Amino acid sequence: MTVSKILVIDDDEEIRSLLRAILAREGFVVDEAKDAATARKKLGTGDEFDLLILDIMMPGEDGLSFCERLRETRATPILMISARSLSLDRAIGLETGADDYLPKPFERRELVARVRALLRRAAPMARSRRLRLAAITVDRDARAAFAPDGRALALTAGEFALLACFVERPGRVLSRDQLIDWTRGRDNADGFERNIDVQMSRLRKKLVEAGFPEDAFKTVRNAGYVLTLTPEPVR
Repeated sequence: MTVSKILVIDDDEEIRSLLRAILAREGFVVDEAKDAATARKKLGTGDEFDLLILDIMMPGEDGLSFCERLRETRATPILMISARSLSLDRAIGLETGADDYLPKPFERRELVARVRALLRRAAPMARSRRLRLAAITVDRDARAAFAPDGRALALTAGEFALLACFVERPGRVLSRDQLIDWTRGRDNADGFERNIDVQMSRLRKKLVEAGFPEDAFKTVRNAGYVLTLTPEPVR
């Protein structure tokens, strides 16, 4: 049985020790980082973590900025924590890429339950390279999508890259800047923001023609787009 590895990122040593003790008792392997810079070094070693627990209020680079930058390259589940329970903090945290939010002080059972829920949700996506999304099958290795009758959809490389962004991050609002970074790279971004909208329109049309729900993608005003469906692994 594989043991999940968790990285706790918090400037408060007592909180880090508490989280380590709670999670270690539950059988998790726990590492710590006191700030974003230390966390980035640990993540850069190639030693993969299955989940990050990230504090919002940290000296230097705060948790919101760290989360947003991390999401440019990684889809690791993130549980964001904060001493403030303001709904605005929660909304901003989720918008920057966190998967869940837990205010301090928290109860041990709720923390563990949320950690396990995030790990369960992430595990099938990490293992499976073929995913079913409504009537469509997405094959990430073949970089192709298939209609229910097995026919490959005529997606361009850019359209598939755009689809993959959403399949790997369901339920998250993805901004145009993020989509440009992930599909084209920031160095090639000039002039492409409107093209993302055009590409989204073409992608939606092709998917709907293959039986995809018309309302599966939502446009969020002044924010970007979100995929409202949850992909299921093809077994």
